[in-house]
Amino acid sequence: MKELSLPARLEELSKSGQIPLHMPGHKRNEALAEYLHTLGARLDITEITGFDDLHDAQGILRAAQERAAALWGVRKSWFLINGSTGGILAGIRALAPAGSRVLVARACHKSVFHALELCRLRPAFLQPQPVPGWSFAGPVNPESLAQGLARFPDAKLVILTSPTYEGLLSDLPALVKLAHDAGVPVLVDEAHGAHLGLYGAFPAGAVAAGADLVIQSLHKTLPSLTQTAILHCAGPLADPAAVDRQLAVFETSSPSYLLMASLDGCVGWLTEQGEKALPAWRERLERFRRETGPLHSLRLLGDELSLPFARDPGKIVIGSGPLTGRELKDRLREEYNLELEMAGADWALAMTGPGDTDETLGALARALRAIDETLPAVPPPAPLPPLPVPEAVLPPWQAMERPAAPMPLEQAAGRISAGYLWAYPPGIPLILPGERVDEAFPQGCRALTARGVVLHSGEENGALRILAE
Repeated sequence: MKELSLPARLEELSKSGQIPLHMPGHKRNEALAEYLHTLGARLDITEITGFDDLHDAQGILRAAQERAAALWGVRKSWFLINGSTGGILAGIRALAPAGSRVLVARACHKSVFHALELCRLRPAFLQPQPVPGWSFAGPVNPESLAQGLARFPDAKLVILTSPTYEGLLSDLPALVKLAHDAGVPVLVDEAHGAHLGLYGAFPAGAVAAGADLVIQSLHKTLPSLTQTAILHCAGPLADPAAVDRQLAVFETSSPSYLLMASLDGCVGWLTEQGEKALPAWRERLERFRRETGPLHSLRLLGDELSLPFARDPGKIVIGSGPLTGRELKDRLREEYNLELEMAGADWALAMTGPGDTDETLGALARALRAIDETLPAVPPPAPLPPLPVPEAVLPPWQAMERPAAPMPLEQAAGRISAGYLWAYPPGIPLILPGERVDEAFPQGCRALTARGVVLHSGEENGALRILAE
Protein backbone atom coordinates (compact mmCIF):
# COMPACT_ATOMS: atom_id res chain seq x y z
CA MET A 1 0.00 0.00 0.00
CA LYS A 2 1.39 3.39 -1.01
CA GLU A 3 2.25 5.64 1.93
CA LEU A 4 0.11 8.74 2.09
CA SER A 5 1.81 12.07 1.50
CA LEU A 6 1.67 14.73 4.19
CA PRO A 7 -0.99 16.76 2.31
CA ALA A 8 -3.18 13.64 2.03
CA ARG A 9 -2.71 12.76 5.70
CA LEU A 10 -3.67 16.28 6.78
CA GLU A 11 -6.79 16.15 4.62
CA GLU A 12 -7.66 12.77 6.12
CA LEU A 13 -7.25 14.18 9.64
CA SER A 14 -9.48 17.17 8.85
CA LYS A 15 -12.34 14.77 8.00
CA SER A 16 -11.79 12.38 10.90
CA GLY A 17 -13.87 14.20 13.52
CA GLN A 18 -10.97 14.15 15.98
CA ILE A 19 -11.34 16.89 18.61
CA PRO A 20 -8.13 18.98 18.78
CA LEU A 21 -7.31 19.75 22.43
CA HIS A 22 -3.91 21.10 21.41
CA MET A 23 -2.41 24.05 19.55
CA PRO A 24 -3.15 26.10 17.46
CA GLY A 25 -5.91 28.11 19.06
CA HIS A 26 -8.19 28.20 16.05
CA LYS A 27 -8.75 24.42 16.59
CA ARG A 28 -9.10 23.86 12.83
CA ASN A 29 -12.49 25.60 13.13
CA GLU A 30 -12.70 27.52 9.86
CA ALA A 31 -16.17 28.81 10.77
CA LEU A 32 -14.58 30.92 13.49
CA ALA A 33 -13.42 33.53 10.95
CA GLU A 34 -13.58 33.84 7.17
CA TYR A 35 -9.82 34.28 6.82
CA LEU A 36 -9.24 30.87 8.46
CA HIS A 37 -11.25 29.24 5.68
CA THR A 38 -9.37 31.24 3.05
CA LEU A 39 -6.03 30.12 4.50
CA GLY A 40 -6.96 26.46 4.86
CA ALA A 41 -6.81 26.31 8.65
CA ARG A 42 -8.49 22.88 8.66
CA LEU A 43 -5.03 21.50 7.74
CA ASP A 44 -3.05 23.54 10.28
CA ILE A 45 -1.83 21.40 13.19
CA THR A 46 1.05 21.01 15.60
CA GLU A 47 3.18 17.92 16.33
CA ILE A 48 0.45 15.44 17.31
CA THR A 49 0.51 11.64 17.33
CA GLY A 50 1.16 10.25 13.87
CA PHE A 51 2.51 13.48 12.39
CA ASP A 52 6.14 13.33 13.50
CA ASP A 53 8.54 16.09 14.66
CA LEU A 54 10.65 17.98 12.14
CA HIS A 55 13.54 18.20 14.62
CA ASP A 56 13.54 14.45 15.31
CA ALA A 57 11.88 13.04 12.22
CA GLN A 58 11.16 9.32 12.53
CA GLY A 59 7.84 8.90 10.72
CA ILE A 60 5.95 10.76 8.00
CA LEU A 61 8.34 13.72 7.90
CA ARG A 62 11.37 11.45 7.75
CA ALA A 63 9.78 9.57 4.84
CA ALA A 64 8.99 12.86 3.09
CA GLN A 65 12.55 14.12 3.42
CA GLU A 66 13.91 10.77 2.24
CA ARG A 67 11.74 11.07 -0.87
CA ALA A 68 13.32 14.47 -1.50
CA ALA A 69 16.85 13.07 -1.02
CA ALA A 70 16.08 10.30 -3.52
CA LEU A 71 14.73 12.77 -6.07
CA TRP A 72 17.84 14.97 -5.95
CA GLY A 73 20.21 12.04 -5.44
CA VAL A 74 21.86 13.33 -2.25
CA ARG A 75 22.97 11.88 1.09
CA LYS A 76 20.30 13.67 3.12
CA SER A 77 17.72 16.43 2.69
CA TRP A 78 16.08 18.66 5.29
CA PHE A 79 12.85 20.61 4.88
CA LEU A 80 13.23 24.34 5.69
CA ILE A 81 10.19 26.35 6.66
CA ASN A 82 11.80 29.78 7.08
CA GLY A 83 13.21 30.00 3.56
CA SER A 84 16.76 29.47 2.42
CA THR A 85 17.91 31.95 5.08
CA GLY A 86 17.60 29.39 7.90
CA GLY A 87 19.47 26.77 5.89
CA ILE A 88 22.28 29.19 5.06
CA LEU A 89 22.69 30.21 8.70
CA ALA A 90 22.65 26.61 9.92
CA GLY A 91 24.87 25.31 7.14
CA ILE A 92 27.58 27.92 7.61
CA ARG A 93 27.62 27.40 11.37
CA ALA A 94 27.78 23.62 10.87
CA LEU A 95 30.76 23.80 8.50
CA ALA A 96 32.84 26.71 9.83
CA PRO A 97 34.12 26.78 13.43
CA ALA A 98 33.55 30.05 15.25
CA GLY A 99 36.24 32.61 14.47
CA SER A 100 37.62 30.70 11.47
CA ARG A 101 38.66 32.00 8.06
CA VAL A 102 36.16 31.53 5.22
CA LEU A 103 36.31 32.35 1.51
CA VAL A 104 33.08 34.10 0.47
CA ALA A 105 31.70 35.30 -2.85
CA ARG A 106 31.28 39.06 -2.30
CA ALA A 107 27.93 39.13 -4.13
CA CYS A 108 26.15 36.80 -1.69
CA HIS A 109 22.72 37.32 -0.13
CA LYS A 110 22.58 39.23 3.14
CA SER A 111 21.86 36.03 5.09
CA VAL A 112 25.42 34.88 4.38
CA PHE A 113 26.80 38.07 5.89
CA HIS A 114 24.54 37.70 8.90
CA ALA A 115 26.04 34.23 9.41
CA LEU A 116 29.55 35.73 9.26
CA GLU A 117 28.50 38.22 11.89
CA LEU A 118 26.80 35.71 14.20
CA CYS A 119 29.61 33.14 13.98
CA ARG A 120 32.38 35.75 14.22
CA LEU A 121 33.97 34.44 11.04
CA ARG A 122 36.89 36.10 9.25
CA PRO A 123 35.89 36.51 5.59
CA ALA A 124 38.20 36.79 2.62
CA PHE A 125 36.08 37.91 -0.29
CA LEU A 126 36.05 36.45 -3.80
CA GLN A 127 35.13 39.21 -6.21
CA PRO A 128 32.65 38.41 -9.00
CA GLN A 129 33.44 38.68 -12.67
CA PRO A 130 31.91 41.60 -14.57
CA VAL A 131 29.15 40.87 -17.07
CA PRO A 132 30.03 42.62 -20.35
CA GLY A 133 27.46 45.26 -21.22
CA TRP A 134 25.41 44.87 -18.04
CA SER A 135 25.48 46.63 -14.67
CA PHE A 136 25.16 43.58 -12.39
CA ALA A 137 27.80 41.16 -11.16
CA GLY A 138 28.55 37.74 -12.57
CA PRO A 139 29.73 34.60 -10.76
CA VAL A 140 33.10 33.88 -9.17
CA ASN A 141 35.62 32.27 -11.54
CA PRO A 142 37.89 29.34 -10.61
CA GLU A 143 41.04 31.47 -10.89
CA SER A 144 39.77 33.75 -8.13
CA LEU A 145 39.09 30.79 -5.85
CA ALA A 146 42.48 29.22 -6.60
CA GLN A 147 44.17 32.47 -5.60
CA GLY A 148 42.08 32.68 -2.43
CA LEU A 149 42.94 29.13 -1.39
CA ALA A 150 46.64 29.78 -2.01
CA ARG A 151 46.59 33.04 -0.06
CA PHE A 152 44.53 31.68 2.84
CA PRO A 153 45.51 28.04 3.42
CA ASP A 154 43.76 28.21 6.79
CA ALA A 155 40.32 28.64 5.15
CA LYS A 156 37.70 26.29 6.62
CA LEU A 157 34.84 26.89 4.16
CA VAL A 158 34.05 28.23 0.69
CA ILE A 159 30.67 29.98 0.31
CA LEU A 160 29.31 30.54 -3.21
CA THR A 161 26.09 31.72 -4.84
CA SER A 162 24.98 30.01 -8.04
CA PRO A 163 22.88 30.87 -9.91
CA THR A 164 23.07 34.57 -9.27
CA TYR A 165 19.85 36.49 -8.84
CA GLU A 166 20.00 37.21 -12.57
CA GLY A 167 20.46 33.53 -13.43
CA LEU A 168 24.19 33.35 -14.18
CA LEU A 169 25.88 30.07 -13.30
CA SER A 170 29.30 29.44 -11.78
CA ASP A 171 31.62 26.74 -13.05
CA LEU A 172 30.77 24.72 -9.97
CA PRO A 173 32.51 21.45 -10.96
CA ALA A 174 35.81 23.34 -11.22
CA LEU A 175 35.20 25.39 -8.06
CA VAL A 176 34.21 22.38 -5.95
CA LYS A 177 37.21 20.37 -7.17
CA LEU A 178 39.59 23.18 -6.24
CA ALA A 179 38.15 23.42 -2.75
CA HIS A 180 37.97 19.66 -2.17
CA ASP A 181 41.55 19.18 -3.39
CA ALA A 182 42.50 21.59 -0.59
CA GLY A 183 40.30 19.71 1.90
CA VAL A 184 37.85 22.60 2.22
CA PRO A 185 34.06 22.05 2.15
CA VAL A 186 31.79 24.08 -0.13
CA LEU A 187 28.39 25.55 0.68
CA VAL A 188 26.33 26.81 -2.27
CA ASP A 189 23.41 29.19 -1.93
CA GLU A 190 21.31 27.78 -4.79
CA ALA A 191 18.14 29.50 -3.64
CA HIS A 192 17.25 30.39 -7.22
CA GLY A 193 18.13 27.01 -8.70
CA ALA A 194 15.97 24.28 -7.15
CA HIS A 195 14.98 23.19 -10.68
CA LEU A 196 18.53 22.89 -12.00
CA GLY A 197 19.59 19.48 -13.25
CA LEU A 198 16.20 17.83 -12.75
CA TYR A 199 15.23 15.64 -15.70
CA GLY A 200 17.82 17.34 -17.91
CA ALA A 201 15.52 20.26 -18.68
CA PHE A 202 17.87 22.92 -17.32
CA PRO A 203 21.64 23.14 -16.75
CA ALA A 204 23.13 21.06 -13.92
CA GLY A 205 23.60 22.72 -10.57
CA ALA A 206 25.41 22.40 -7.25
CA VAL A 207 24.21 18.89 -6.40
CA ALA A 208 25.72 17.43 -9.58
CA ALA A 209 28.96 19.34 -8.86
CA GLY A 210 29.29 17.63 -5.47
CA ALA A 211 28.97 20.69 -3.25
CA ASP A 212 28.84 19.63 0.39
CA LEU A 213 25.77 21.61 1.41
CA VAL A 214 23.28 23.06 -1.08
CA ILE A 215 20.40 25.31 -0.08
CA GLN A 216 17.45 25.76 -2.46
CA SER A 217 14.27 27.82 -2.22
CA LEU A 218 11.60 25.59 -3.72
CA HIS A 219 9.14 28.47 -3.68
CA LYS A 220 11.25 30.64 -5.98
CA THR A 221 11.07 28.48 -9.11
CA LEU A 222 8.91 25.43 -8.29
CA PRO A 223 5.26 24.96 -7.23
CA SER A 224 5.59 25.38 -3.47
CA LEU A 225 4.37 27.99 -1.01
CA THR A 226 6.43 31.05 -0.17
CA GLN A 227 8.96 30.47 2.63
CA THR A 228 9.57 26.80 1.72
CA ALA A 229 13.12 25.66 1.02
CA ILE A 230 15.31 22.59 1.27
CA LEU A 231 18.87 21.82 2.39
CA HIS A 232 20.82 19.00 0.76
CA CYS A 233 23.93 17.24 2.00
CA ALA A 234 25.45 16.27 -1.36
CA GLY A 235 29.24 16.22 -0.94
CA PRO A 236 31.54 14.27 1.37
CA LEU A 237 32.82 17.00 3.71
CA ALA A 238 29.67 17.83 5.66
CA ASP A 239 28.53 16.09 8.85
CA PRO A 240 24.73 15.61 8.82
CA ALA A 241 24.66 15.44 12.62
CA ALA A 242 26.24 18.90 12.81
CA VAL A 243 23.61 20.22 10.42
CA ASP A 244 20.86 18.69 12.58
CA ARG A 245 22.21 20.50 15.63
CA GLN A 246 22.33 23.86 13.90
CA LEU A 247 18.89 23.56 12.33
CA ALA A 248 17.58 23.10 15.87
CA VAL A 249 19.07 26.55 16.60
CA PHE A 250 17.90 28.44 13.52
CA GLU A 251 14.50 26.85 12.79
CA THR A 252 11.37 27.31 14.86
CA SER A 253 10.33 24.54 17.24
CA SER A 254 6.77 25.00 15.92
CA PRO A 255 7.12 24.39 12.17
CA SER A 256 4.10 25.01 9.98
CA TYR A 257 2.48 21.82 8.72
CA LEU A 258 0.98 23.80 5.84
CA LEU A 259 4.49 24.69 4.68
CA MET A 260 5.84 21.18 5.24
CA ALA A 261 2.86 19.76 3.34
CA SER A 262 3.70 22.14 0.50
CA LEU A 263 7.28 20.83 0.44
CA ASP A 264 6.16 17.21 0.40
CA GLY A 265 3.54 18.01 -2.22
CA CYS A 266 6.15 19.71 -4.42
CA VAL A 267 8.48 16.71 -4.16
CA GLY A 268 5.58 14.43 -5.09
CA TRP A 269 4.66 16.64 -8.04
CA LEU A 270 8.25 16.61 -9.29
CA THR A 271 8.44 12.83 -8.92
CA GLU A 272 5.17 12.18 -10.74
CA GLN A 273 5.00 15.02 -13.25
CA GLY A 274 8.41 16.67 -13.38
CA GLU A 275 9.73 14.53 -16.23
CA LYS A 276 7.11 16.09 -18.50
CA ALA A 277 6.47 19.41 -16.76
CA LEU A 278 10.04 20.75 -16.58
CA PRO A 279 10.90 20.11 -20.26
CA ALA A 280 7.53 21.67 -21.17
CA TRP A 281 8.46 24.78 -19.14
CA ARG A 282 11.79 24.95 -21.00
CA GLU A 283 9.97 24.66 -24.35
CA ARG A 284 7.66 27.52 -23.38
CA LEU A 285 10.71 29.67 -22.62
CA GLU A 286 12.17 28.92 -26.03
CA ARG A 287 8.88 29.85 -27.68
CA PHE A 288 8.89 33.10 -25.69
CA ARG A 289 12.30 33.96 -27.15
CA ARG A 290 11.09 33.24 -30.67
CA GLU A 291 7.87 35.24 -30.17
CA THR A 292 9.74 38.21 -28.73
CA GLY A 293 11.83 38.36 -31.89
CA PRO A 294 14.56 40.92 -32.50
CA LEU A 295 14.24 44.05 -30.37
CA HIS A 296 15.69 47.40 -31.41
CA SER A 297 16.07 49.23 -28.11
CA LEU A 298 15.25 46.73 -25.37
CA ARG A 299 17.38 43.56 -25.19
CA LEU A 300 17.40 40.20 -23.46
CA LEU A 301 20.31 38.74 -21.53
CA GLY A 302 21.59 35.72 -23.40
CA ASP A 303 21.15 37.15 -26.88
CA GLU A 304 24.85 38.07 -26.84
CA LEU A 305 27.05 35.60 -28.66
CA SER A 306 29.94 36.31 -26.30
CA LEU A 307 28.29 35.92 -22.88
CA PRO A 308 31.09 34.20 -20.93
CA PHE A 309 28.84 32.33 -18.49
CA ALA A 310 26.26 29.61 -18.61
CA ARG A 311 22.85 30.87 -17.56
CA ASP A 312 19.48 29.67 -16.35
CA PRO A 313 16.95 30.40 -19.13
CA GLY A 314 14.19 30.55 -16.50
CA LYS A 315 15.32 34.08 -15.62
CA ILE A 316 14.34 36.70 -18.22
CA VAL A 317 16.62 39.72 -17.79
CA ILE A 318 15.56 42.69 -19.91
CA GLY A 319 17.88 45.56 -20.72
CA SER A 320 15.69 48.65 -20.54
CA GLY A 321 17.38 50.73 -23.26
CA PRO A 322 16.74 54.47 -22.79
CA LEU A 323 14.35 53.72 -19.92
CA THR A 324 15.38 53.02 -16.37
CA GLY A 325 14.61 49.53 -15.13
CA ARG A 326 11.96 51.05 -12.87
CA GLU A 327 10.31 52.84 -15.78
CA LEU A 328 10.14 49.62 -17.78
CA LYS A 329 8.76 47.70 -14.81
CA ASP A 330 6.13 50.39 -14.21
CA ARG A 331 5.06 50.45 -17.87
CA LEU A 332 4.64 46.67 -17.96
CA ARG A 333 2.45 46.81 -14.84
CA GLU A 334 0.40 49.89 -15.69
CA GLU A 335 -0.08 49.34 -19.43
CA TYR A 336 -0.06 45.53 -19.69
CA ASN A 337 -0.94 44.23 -16.20
CA LEU A 338 2.39 42.37 -15.95
CA GLU A 339 4.21 42.48 -12.59
CA LEU A 340 7.94 41.77 -12.81
CA GLU A 341 10.16 40.51 -10.01
CA MET A 342 12.40 43.58 -9.73
CA ALA A 343 14.03 46.51 -11.48
CA GLY A 344 17.68 47.50 -11.49
CA ALA A 345 19.23 50.72 -12.74
CA ASP A 346 19.04 49.83 -16.45
CA TRP A 347 17.43 46.39 -16.50
CA ALA A 348 14.44 44.52 -15.14
CA LEU A 349 13.87 40.87 -14.24
CA ALA A 350 10.98 38.52 -14.97
CA MET A 351 11.12 35.25 -13.03
CA THR A 352 9.40 32.26 -14.56
CA GLY A 353 8.33 28.86 -13.30
CA PRO A 354 6.40 25.79 -14.37
CA GLY A 355 3.20 27.64 -13.45
CA ASP A 356 3.73 30.01 -16.38
CA THR A 357 1.78 29.23 -19.54
CA ASP A 358 2.17 30.07 -23.21
CA GLU A 359 -0.45 32.75 -22.58
CA THR A 360 1.43 34.48 -19.74
CA LEU A 361 4.80 34.34 -21.48
CA GLY A 362 3.17 35.35 -24.76
CA ALA A 363 1.67 38.40 -23.03
CA LEU A 364 5.17 39.42 -21.91
CA ALA A 365 6.59 38.90 -25.41
CA ARG A 366 3.85 41.05 -26.97
CA ALA A 367 4.27 43.78 -24.34
CA LEU A 368 8.04 43.95 -24.85
CA ARG A 369 7.61 44.23 -28.62
CA ALA A 370 5.01 46.96 -28.20
CA ILE A 371 7.11 49.00 -25.76
CA ASP A 372 10.20 48.50 -27.93
CA GLU A 373 8.37 50.04 -30.88
CA THR A 374 7.84 53.24 -28.87
CA LEU A 375 11.55 53.65 -28.12
CA PRO A 376 14.30 55.06 -30.34
CA ALA A 377 16.39 52.39 -32.06
CA VAL A 378 19.68 53.50 -30.56
CA PRO A 379 22.49 51.55 -28.90
CA PRO A 380 21.89 50.95 -25.20
CA PRO A 381 23.48 53.49 -22.88
CA ALA A 382 26.68 52.43 -21.19
CA PRO A 383 25.88 50.47 -18.03
CA LEU A 384 26.49 52.14 -14.72
CA PRO A 385 30.02 51.37 -13.55
CA PRO A 386 30.15 49.04 -10.55
CA LEU A 387 30.57 50.61 -7.16
CA PRO A 388 34.15 50.47 -5.89
CA VAL A 389 35.04 47.41 -3.84
CA PRO A 390 35.23 48.74 -0.29
CA GLU A 391 38.38 48.24 1.76
CA ALA A 392 37.81 45.72 4.55
CA VAL A 393 39.20 47.12 7.82
CA LEU A 394 37.46 44.95 10.43
CA PRO A 395 35.50 41.70 10.39
CA PRO A 396 31.76 42.49 10.31
CA TRP A 397 31.10 41.24 13.85
CA GLN A 398 33.79 43.50 15.32
CA ALA A 399 32.38 46.56 13.60
CA MET A 400 28.87 45.69 14.80
CA GLU A 401 30.00 45.64 18.43
CA ARG A 402 31.78 49.01 18.53
CA PRO A 403 30.20 52.42 19.26
CA ALA A 404 28.56 53.86 16.17
CA ALA A 405 25.91 56.33 15.05
CA PRO A 406 23.96 57.12 11.85
CA MET A 407 25.59 59.60 9.49
CA PRO A 408 24.45 61.05 6.15
CA LEU A 409 26.15 59.10 3.39
CA GLU A 410 27.57 62.29 1.86
CA GLN A 411 29.55 62.91 5.07
CA ALA A 412 30.79 59.36 5.49
CA ALA A 413 33.65 59.26 2.97
CA GLY A 414 36.77 57.87 4.56
CA ARG A 415 34.89 56.54 7.60
CA ILE A 416 34.25 52.89 8.52
CA SER A 417 30.75 51.49 8.15
CA ALA A 418 29.07 49.83 11.11
CA GLY A 419 26.02 48.80 9.09
CA TYR A 420 24.79 47.44 5.78
CA LEU A 421 23.51 49.17 2.68
CA TRP A 422 21.71 47.17 0.00
CA ALA A 423 19.05 47.19 -2.65
CA TYR A 424 16.30 44.71 -1.85
CA PRO A 425 15.69 42.65 -3.84
CA PRO A 426 18.18 41.04 -4.31
CA GLY A 427 19.61 41.80 -0.86
CA ILE A 428 23.31 41.84 -1.81
CA PRO A 429 25.12 44.37 0.42
CA LEU A 430 26.87 47.24 -1.33
CA ILE A 431 28.90 47.85 1.84
CA LEU A 432 29.37 45.80 4.99
CA PRO A 433 30.11 46.58 8.61
CA GLY A 434 33.87 47.01 8.89
CA GLU A 435 34.38 48.34 5.36
CA ARG A 436 35.61 51.84 4.60
CA VAL A 437 33.37 54.22 2.66
CA ASP A 438 35.27 55.12 -0.50
CA GLU A 439 35.20 58.71 -1.82
CA ALA A 440 33.29 57.46 -4.90
CA PHE A 441 30.77 55.39 -2.93
CA PRO A 442 28.22 58.14 -2.15
CA GLN A 443 28.28 59.28 -5.79
CA GLY A 444 27.70 55.71 -6.98
CA CYS A 445 24.75 55.36 -4.61
CA ARG A 446 23.29 58.64 -5.91
CA ALA A 447 23.53 57.32 -9.46
CA LEU A 448 21.62 54.20 -8.47
CA THR A 449 18.83 56.09 -6.70
CA ALA A 450 18.57 58.49 -9.66
CA ARG A 451 17.71 55.43 -11.78
CA GLY A 452 14.95 54.36 -9.41
CA VAL A 453 16.88 51.82 -7.31
CA VAL A 454 15.73 51.91 -3.67
CA LEU A 455 18.56 51.44 -1.17
CA HIS A 456 18.04 50.25 2.41
CA SER A 457 20.29 50.75 5.42
CA GLY A 458 17.91 50.34 8.34
CA GLU A 459 18.50 53.98 9.29
CA GLU A 460 16.23 56.97 8.69
CA ASN A 461 16.66 59.22 5.63
CA GLY A 462 19.15 56.90 3.94
CA ALA A 463 21.85 57.42 6.54
CA LEU A 464 24.56 54.81 7.11
CA ARG A 465 25.68 53.65 10.53
CA ILE A 466 29.32 54.75 11.01
CA LEU A 467 31.89 53.80 13.62
CA ALA A 468 32.81 56.47 16.12
CA GLU A 469 36.26 57.95 15.61
